[in-house]
Amino acid sequence: MASLNVFGSSSILSNKVVTRLGCGGFVLALRFNHTMCDSPGLVLFLNAVADMAKGIDSPSPPPIWQRELMNAREPPRITYMHHEFEELYDTKSTLELIDDIHTVHRSIFFGPKEITALKTRISRTHGPCTTYEALAACVWRCRTVAFGLHPDELVRFSSAMNGRGKPGLQLPSGYYGNVFAYPAVPAKAGEL
Repeated sequence: MASLNVFGSSSILSNKVVTRLGCGGFVLALRFNHTMCDSPGLVLFLNAVADMAKGIDSPSPPPIWQRELMNAREPPRITYMHHEFEELYDTKSTLELIDDIHTVHRSIFFGPKEITALKTRISRTHGPCTTYEALAACVWRCRTVAFGLHPDELVRFSSAMNGRGKPGLQLPSGYYGNVFAYPAVPAKAGEL
């Protein structure tokens, strides 16, 4: 398989291996850094590779590598607070209790009945919400209560968000760069 040598990318996309199978097929193995692309972008890229393996001259949609589409405005300007970049100080010394030794990790299944109950309870005081919002609020609140944090302790919730298809972000359908962000929302433990 031919290798495209892009200046400065040697430490980003570091391994690709193609194994040809006796039946005529092949296996493509990749190792990449998330600065190159996110999961939806990787799927676009791999579908393009599959199209070429099938003999299709031009994959659909064509892969687009226009990283400048995600550049900051010129000149850059901050239009709202980015809490994900703020230093979170341990103001009441209760966050010292949180560590992997004393924390129990469990998976919990929320079925349709539980999700409906959560959304109904939330909608009584806050209006309608999405399933994601209901689950995120429940987990954030329960975790905060379980740690017994001081009511004035500042806590944050952060989750990966996909920017693809969001209003105002006009990306071509074949863009395979990284479009994920990790926004954060802060609150005092007592407010939760």
